[in-house]
Amino acid sequence: MTNEPLQVSVCICTYCRPEQLGLLLKDLQQQTMLPREVVVVDNHPEGSGQSAVEAAREWANFPIRYGIQPVKNISLTRNATVELASSEWLAFLDDDERVGSEWLALLCKTAIDFKADGVLAPVHAIVPDDAPSWLLRRNFYHVMSPTKTGEVMPLNRIGIGNALLRGDLVRALEGPFSPRFGLTGGEDAEMLTRMVRRGAHIVSCTEAYATEPVEPARLNLRWILLRSLRGGQDHATHWLDGRFGPVHWWSMPFFYADALAKLLVSIAITVLSLPFGKHRIARGLQLAASNVGKLSTLWNWHYEEYK
Repeated sequence: MTNEPLQVSVCICTYCRPEQLGLLLKDLQQQTMLPREVVVVDNHPEGSGQSAVEAAREWANFPIRYGIQPVKNISLTRNATVELASSEWLAFLDDDERVGSEWLALLCKTAIDFKADGVLAPVHAIVPDDAPSWLLRRNFYHVMSPTKTGEVMPLNRIGIGNALLRGDLVRALEGPFSPRFGLTGGEDAEMLTRMVRRGAHIVSCTEAYATEPVEPARLNLRWILLRSLRGGQDHATHWLDGRFGPVHWWSMPFFYADALAKLLVSIAITVLSLPFGKHRIARGLQLAASNVGKLSTLWNWHYEEYK
């Protein structure tokens, strides 16, 4: 890897978030290291983000490629961004995230300094001050928390909500994102696992964090429990697929017995938490939902969050 500036396409999938997309495009305009191009693929058949893209083209110092992928499937939409992107490196962001002015420069510096094929950075959820008080007392929202900068990311903590990857390694994969996970989620971790198994060196960068304001529709217990349930299903599905190592016939009973035991413990924690506040009760239920998700793969049921 040379010390020449990396050529980067920033890939963004969007769906019915024109205001948030516009703010993110403004963040990219403020980068100390501008992307070579920005690729936006809309998963709404009528082009929910087109107005934001057209407005940004008036002032952006980088070209913006825009496309529509009308089938409701996050994997197909991500694949469309990869197809449109022309750079050697691909950066991935979600349309509701915000990044600081050094974001892209820090990702690229980490890739060069550590001779990495990919860099993953954290996404910090920002809960609004007017959220219910119990939500402010504990972090109920997923945050991809990497190890310190330069350390290899473990397979059970990878995702591309905020990532920089070598384009040739991504394009060499079938898909590269599997449509099988297009409605359930987990497509990013599955793709990254295949990259790692082919020898990709993927490290973390704590400094290049993104923030993600929590939407009002997510400020409730129902959303938290469904996301936890889906997370448990993702973990079990990937475990069964051998993402975390070989799966033997005799290891499956232990996996599900462990999930059942943790479910019972989390129910007990919930009951014992009743006198101590809704935030503690919600945490117990969140743990229970995750293990219900693991167990639900026994009867092949999957919560389709993106349906």
